[in-house]
Amino acid sequence: MLKFARTLLAGSLVVVFSANAFALDKPTGRPILTVSGLISEKNAGNDAQFDTAMLDKLPQQKMTVETPWYKTAQTFEGPLFRDVLKATGIKGKKLYVVALNDYAAEIPLADLEKYDVILARKINGKVLHVRDKGPLFIMYPFDKKPELRTKDIYSRCVWQVNRIRVE
Repeated sequence: MLKFARTLLAGSLVVVFSANAFALDKPTGRPILTVSGLISEKNAGNDAQFDTAMLDKLPQQKMTVETPWYKTAQTFEGPLFRDVLKATGIKGKKLYVVALNDYAAEIPLADLEKYDVILARKINGKVLHVRDKGPLFIMYPFDKKPELRTKDIYSRCVWQVNRIRVE
């Protein structure tokens, strides 16, 4: 009986720790991104907020691409956009990404499943600031997928991202 109780207790602890491992931490610094809408993981009322440390904890990706916004290829770095959304327990199919100046673009979730789109925090190793199109800049892998070089996709590369609504 004692062995059964120990096994049951050990199993319960695994379940408790597993559930907590997926909880979204609260930002300790100033939030730079707010995700709202159809999400299950929330840390600020009905929203999920991220500060720079939270975004930096996610696996980072680098891509060097030519874009219409720069004269030469630039190296962008940040987490995969889908990883950021996965942390929020996303339940929707469409994203409305909004910039600091209220520019908004609709992005189908299928884009993030099909392509390694990043939510760039750095350009050429330097943190993106508002004057440099930061704090976050959506970047598609244009050099690996030339079919992405369209006006429609370029319009989804929102810079100065600070809000995402999931529908």
